[in-house]
Parts: sequence; structure tokens; C-alpha cells
Amino acid sequence: MGRAFEYRRAAKEKRWGKMSRVFPRLAKAITMAAKEGGEDPDMNAPLRLAIANAKAQNMPKDNIQNAIKRASGRDAQTFSELVYEGKGPHGILVVVECATDNTNRTVANVKSYFSKAGGGLAPSGSLDFMFSRKAVFEFEKPEGLDLEELELELIDAGLEEIEEEEGQVLAIGDYTNFGSLVKALEDQGVEVQKAELQRIPTSPVEFSEEQMEDITKMLEKIEEDDDVQAVFTNLA
Repeated sequence: MGRAFEYRRAAKEKRWGKMSRVFPRLAKAITMAAKEGGEDPDMNAPLRLAIANAKAQNMPKDNIQNAIKRASGRDAQTFSELVYEGKGPHGILVVVECATDNTNRTVANVKSYFSKAGGGLAPSGSLDFMFSRKAVFEFEKPEGLDLEELELELIDAGLEEIEEEEGQVLAIGDYTNFGSLVKALEDQGVEVQKAELQRIPTSPVEFSEEQMEDITKMLEKIEEDDDVQAVFTNLA
């Protein structure tokens, strides 16, 4: 993956940085994690990581606490996690991960984003072979940490790749090893800033600047939807 992976990650974060609904998405992830595994972050690793992700985006502490409380409130919502796959303009492949309390609304909206851009949804699972699912962790390199020693400790937990640039470390493993890598990093005293499951294209495709204009318009429409949690493409 290397630099190509870094480029895709940077491009994704640049789009997400412009989104006006980042906090609600982060809050939804926190609420879902708290409802699934309890409201105590010390006893709920997914919740700890959801909170870390929120803090990395400068989400206020009160917002985080309110999101946790909503998991057990009388008006607590039940969210369904859905994945939609499709082809967009110029044949770009797109996977959309959603969390929604109204599946009819969500599928109608996602379908319209594809169709208005000249694309369409594909059968569920038809794009699985075009992406590798990875567990991705980001953290600042602790002072005095030997990265080679850390790598050796994490290999048994499923680490596949680790990179460092200007003090920031990116650790990558198969998505099935998400939990074991979380525990291994915590056991090594590493404070993870950001953790997520990503879909990395197995055969990235390059598009022209003109084509990218159409593609970016569709992706921005999709990412602005409140029910959308993450969007992945086969963009190089």
C-alpha cells in the first residue's frame, strides 16, 4: 500500500474535512458502540476508539458525553448498519457504509445519488473482491518507543504493515484482527488517536481531471447524507 494508501487516505480526509455533518456522524458511532458494549469506555474497546476518533476531530466533551447517554435514554434510537455498492460516473466503483433508523429513506437517497450521476447500485457483495478490508490505526509515536520492537509485538496480533512519517504512525492489519490489534496496542501503552475499518481497492484506477469533477460531485453528495458513515472507492 505505502504512499498510494497515504494519498487515498489524505484525499478522503480532505473531503470529510469539508463536511458539515461530521459531529453527528461521530456521535452516532459513539452511541452505537455504547449501546452495543456498554457505556463504560474502560470496559468497551470500540467505545474507547469511537471517543478517540471524535476527539481527533475536536468534538466537544459535552457532545461525546451526550452521545453516550443517548445509548440508554428512553428515546434511544436503534440503528441498522447497511452497505451499498455501485458504479458511479466513468465506471468508478463505490462502497457506501450507512447507519440508519429508516432503511427505506436511506436506500432511496443512496440510489438517487448514483442514478443522478449516471450510475447505479450493484447487487450486494458483487464488489467484495475489488476491495480488501483492513483495520487501520493512527497514533503519535510515543517518546522512546522503538518502532521495530512494536512491530514485532503487533505481528502476532495480525499486523501487516506499519509506517511512520513525522512522528505519526499508521498501523494496518486485516479487518478480522481489529480486536486483537486494539488489545495489543493498549498492552503496549499506545494511545490510538484514530481507528477504523477501511476498504482498500485491490486494483486502483486513475481518472482524468475532467472525470474527477463528475466523480467528486457524486461523492460529495453521498458523503453529505446524514445516514452515511463512510465511503470507499477504487480511486488510485
